[in-house]
Amino acid sequence: MDTQPVSRRNFLKVSGLTGVMLSLGLYLPARAEEAEIINTAGTANLGTDMNAWIRIDALGKVTITDHRAEMGQGSYQAVPQIIAEELEVALDEVAVVFAQGNKKYGSQITGGSSTVRGSYKNLLKLSATAREMLIQAAANQWSVPAADCYAEAGHVIHKPSGKKANYGTLVADAAKLEPPKDVVLKKRADYKQIGKPLHRPDTPLKTNGTAGFGLDKTLPGMLYAAVERNPRMRGKVKSFDDTAARKVPGVKHVLKVKMLVYSTYREGVAIVADSTWAALQGKKALKVVWDDSGFEHLNTDEIYKRQQEALQTKEGLSLKKQGDVTDALAKGATKLDVVYETPYQSHSCMEPLNCTAHYQANKVEIWGPIQAPDWVQDSISKEMNVPREKVIVNMTFLGGGFGRKAFMDYPHEAVFISKAVGAPIQVVWTREDDTTQGPFRPGVSYRCEGALADGKISAFKLRMAGQNLGHWMGAPKDKPNDSTDEGFLKPYTDSIKNLSIADVPFETPMPVLWWRSVYASTNGFAYESFVDELAHEARKDPMTFRREHLPDERVQKQLDKLAEVSGWNSRKPGEGYGMAITECFSSTVGQVVKVSKNPDGGVKIDHVWAVMDCGWYVNPDTVKAQVEGSIVMALGAATQHEVTFKDGMAVDKNFYSYQMPRITDIPPIDVFIMDNDADAGGVGEPGLPAFAPALTNAIFDLTGQRIRKLPFSLATV
Repeated sequence: MDTQPVSRRNFLKVSGLTGVMLSLGLYLPARAEEAEIINTAGTANLGTDMNAWIRIDALGKVTITDHRAEMGQGSYQAVPQIIAEELEVALDEVAVVFAQGNKKYGSQITGGSSTVRGSYKNLLKLSATAREMLIQAAANQWSVPAADCYAEAGHVIHKPSGKKANYGTLVADAAKLEPPKDVVLKKRADYKQIGKPLHRPDTPLKTNGTAGFGLDKTLPGMLYAAVERNPRMRGKVKSFDDTAARKVPGVKHVLKVKMLVYSTYREGVAIVADSTWAALQGKKALKVVWDDSGFEHLNTDEIYKRQQEALQTKEGLSLKKQGDVTDALAKGATKLDVVYETPYQSHSCMEPLNCTAHYQANKVEIWGPIQAPDWVQDSISKEMNVPREKVIVNMTFLGGGFGRKAFMDYPHEAVFISKAVGAPIQVVWTREDDTTQGPFRPGVSYRCEGALADGKISAFKLRMAGQNLGHWMGAPKDKPNDSTDEGFLKPYTDSIKNLSIADVPFETPMPVLWWRSVYASTNGFAYESFVDELAHEARKDPMTFRREHLPDERVQKQLDKLAEVSGWNSRKPGEGYGMAITECFSSTVGQVVKVSKNPDGGVKIDHVWAVMDCGWYVNPDTVKAQVEGSIVMALGAATQHEVTFKDGMAVDKNFYSYQMPRITDIPPIDVFIMDNDADAGGVGEPGLPAFAPALTNAIFDLTGQRIRKLPFSLATV
């Protein structure tokens, strides 16, 4: 075994090479799937436009860059675990760092459950390329064929002789090599790390307090800001009296501010102080007069009344149409025409919004819990008239995101204040700010019409009325919401000959935004509840009925597994079982919920079974945790909390009225993962949509009561 002893000579030799590094990344000229692997050491002087994911220094230390945000969903583990597998290093022996915002990484938006499914193939190839370059470097040093060498545990080993070289001793030579164009990837059966329940590297950091969240950032001379924002987004600041606020010890500045929310500037007044406490006290003492003229001040009841009137009178913009739905509805032997209603929701992340910004003459630097650093760069560059390359965005850990922290408003506000006062600023939102300001998940109403013939669906007509996020982002208003069918399995469309899915345009002044699983979170409730109602009208078992309308082998296997693990075919009288199956972000999740009557009244949830088909996946524990978390979030949205409006303002301000599920509310949850050779799908969001319809379908099975409006109380069913 040639292990190169650590002599004084070798120590001096290695310490003198610590600046030498093998650094590999992906050049992304257009789309990630077109990526080219590049050795930065060999091309740095040529000005290659790329960034590195893998760095190995002369001591053999491996540093892996996570180009996406970590908000609990597991990218801090998934990206390194993918790279460590083909690189042949142990996950617990590598350092992980967050990338700064930079388009050279491709899209950095952590949303749409896209981190693994959007990059895993390139990352596998990248790490295999690094491994092969190290093997080639060792083969060249030993004057042996590369085919006689292999990599293992951060070393290259020569099979015939047993010679062994640490990666650190090879990087100087490997950095001079041209990356091979083609590398052979492992078969899944040969994985040592991928597919295994490895411990998450961020867990110790989060339990011992060393993980850096947005609020942990401090800078010399930093001040703190709290902002009194107009409770109606489109309102303006008419005037303000800061006399009492300026008397609060520590308050330094009081100023009118703005932040861009889509194409509208939300106005407010900022209190800037030498501590967060002083800023908050100054905010309480501030008196503001708002100008809220020129737009409607709606109540919740009026919003849903308008939605449902529109569903009764308008056909909407067609997203998908096949066959002749009108004729099939007219001829159907059995017909249904029902309306479902889903509420507005707050994101209510455990960590409220915050951002630290420092506007300087030659650059802007930002630190915070940010889901989309590249989007923030674009936005700040445009709004502050600063070259994009001078906008530096540093990601921290996020205490939850759910889409809210992929928005650009709160970083803009922080930069605006920093420029105004000439100092680095940390802006902290209170829970009340976070809950009432939005943007919110849109509340949506659905009209579902269907007909049966010979026990199967002969017509299926779905119309959705809710605010279109695309319209807020500038999409043409004569085009339907392209997420109107999100959550609805494609195999349904293959089996239902007469189908219509349409978007009935609907607008309010309330700001809306993505929320975990986006429109699938509301669509799934309506569509899978309606399928269940049709199954009942057809007098068929709900599982059997879905099987008949989902002619896809992969889905059929998933339903087999769902029936097996839930004991669907051995249900007993007096037990309520409901099921639902939804698809979003290239993954399908089926769920069964079991309920029973609560001795104290209402019903209780006894058990939840979920079967996830996400194709290729990294860590089964992460998959299960994400599905469990999605179910808990879905439980709250279905049975406990909603955002309501009065006079155009959010009524619910904090957890005393916008109540979260407690640990005692959570039933036993079992999660199962389908194994197959399909491409990777999303994990962080697809587990949510199926829960609400599975729950309400179970309640119908137990009580005969159909629930078509969310949220509802389990205690009063």
